[in-house]
Amino acid sequence: MEDLATILSVIFSSDKTEEFIKYFGIDADREQKARIGKIKGEGSGKSVVSHLLEVMGVPVYISDEESKKVVATDPVIRKELCDLVGEEVFSGGKLNKTLLATYLFASSTHASQVNGIIHPRVKEHFRQWSSHKECLDIIGMESAILIESGFADEVDCIVMVYAPLELRVERAVRRDNASCEQIMQRIRSQMSDEEKCERASFVIINDGEKPLIPQILELIAFLYQKIHYLCSAKNN
Repeated sequence: MEDLATILSVIFSSDKTEEFIKYFGIDADREQKARIGKIKGEGSGKSVVSHLLEVMGVPVYISDEESKKVVATDPVIRKELCDLVGEEVFSGGKLNKTLLATYLFASSTHASQVNGIIHPRVKEHFRQWSSHKECLDIIGMESAILIESGFADEVDCIVMVYAPLELRVERAVRRDNASCEQIMQRIRSQMSDEEKCERASFVIINDGEKPLIPQILELIAFLYQKIHYLCSAKNN
């Protein structure tokens, strides 16, 4: 269940469009690749940032959506979740999201059990998805708990999208039609913002005041600097 913090993992090769290469003044090695991950807290505005990246031509793997598809179609996941939570978790042949979420957030042990069933298969699904995007310059993965679930191993650097706690709660309550306490329970189950910032190489502020597009362009420039560094290291 990946709707808590958001991590966008962007896997990109140096085979970027000529315009970007000229714009950023980078002579990139076309065979070199780099990866980044973007972490965002509950309610920090993941869909907006992902949409902007997609508008810029970056396909984004939305882990929350894709994991639901995997859970709904994978017979092994269905059996293991039924064994763990009970047959009613797939009432009428469909995943009972409310029941699973209630079980998931009840304790860290429950969360580890559920994630241990779902995350490995979602990771494999992402790898299959990304294998069909090899001709593209940049691809993204938006994930709720990238570090905790082991997805950080799939990326080269991490970018965090930050919003103040009060604003995050307000957004999530409005989006999910949930109570403040339910949202705070989710937030408390996540890694702290401080720890995420320590792991991040780049931070995007999404507080409704600081413009996002200049920050995303700065992020792209940062990524190409990283590519240039990797290319230089490879050539040396």
